[in-house]
Amino acid sequence: MKIDAVILGASGYGGGELLYWLSRHPNVGSVRGTSRSLAGSPFSLAHPNLRGVVEGRFEPHSLWSSSGKIWQELAQSEQPVVLAALPHGELARTLPTLEAAWAEAGIADRLLLLDLSGDFRIRDPAAFEKANRTPHPCPELLSRFVYGLPEWNRDAISRAKRIASPGCFATALQLALLPWRGLNVGFIAANAVTGSSGSGATPSPTTHHATRANDFRAYKMLAHQHLAEVRMMMSACDIPGTLAFVPHSGPFVRGIFATIQFAKPNDLDLRQLEALVADVFSGCPFVRIVEESPRVAAVAGSNFADVAIAADENSVAVMVAIDNLGKGMAGQAVQSMNIALGLPETTGLWSVGRFLN
Repeated sequence: MKIDAVILGASGYGGGELLYWLSRHPNVGSVRGTSRSLAGSPFSLAHPNLRGVVEGRFEPHSLWSSSGKIWQELAQSEQPVVLAALPHGELARTLPTLEAAWAEAGIADRLLLLDLSGDFRIRDPAAFEKANRTPHPCPELLSRFVYGLPEWNRDAISRAKRIASPGCFATALQLALLPWRGLNVGFIAANAVTGSSGSGATPSPTTHHATRANDFRAYKMLAHQHLAEVRMMMSACDIPGTLAFVPHSGPFVRGIFATIQFAKPNDLDLRQLEALVADVFSGCPFVRIVEESPRVAAVAGSNFADVAIAADENSVAVMVAIDNLGKGMAGQAVQSMNIALGLPETTGLWSVGRFLN
């Protein structure tokens, strides 16, 4: 199978990671990327690590969002794929126009769309509005998207043509929660620390690395938008506990370390708890169960998630480390792409973390 991919919004951090992973993918024949601010510039202007390896230039975003002719060119592809790495809200505002252009080009039914933003992760319009404090621009399209967490939703992803890739915090927390399906764990305290790249390429007074490199703080306490995704999964998986989540801003660039804690069920010992974790992730190639604490440096630059569990007579703690730009974003989108296209899900992604940067 030959894949021809288009990245909408390729100049950001997520777009750069997609260019990296897709350039290594044996089934990808071509990759094109759009940018408003860098149209006409080489990919290496925004992503200098790609210089001499991933050739190409950013194309005007307007060509892809408004022109039907360019989609007719993509219609010649054996397998057209669009990966949207746009700012939150942008794909939702333009998707009805895009879907009409895809239908006109005759590729709407076979084009695979993966959205890396938060626009289509939450299927309920009311829950979306509550989480994002704004109504959804095209609620009629929400039901067309499948939630793209392979460890939970692999079967649905394998049949999907429209996939909403999970948020980075949501991915880490959901991996920590999945082993407890059907188990009423009561109150769940969750916290997670993310690196500065999780805030995107445009700095703000609170996200700019210079202001956080020697600092540590919480933000959006008990009110982070990814909570809606996690609670959606908990409901679908019959995890009836109550979740409270406090995210933190860490003094590093990439990675997330998440911990959830809850009261240990009286009828389960540590060995039984470990067996539940091993069972739920059996057959999940990108989840590694570790005995010691997971380490962000061990997964940075990869699509792996390292998971560990600790317990005493009263409490259970589950720890997860992922790369927010890998398993938490671009790598996971490519993993879902592979599953949706019937390829081995590790294709183009089987690479270890960098550990020492």
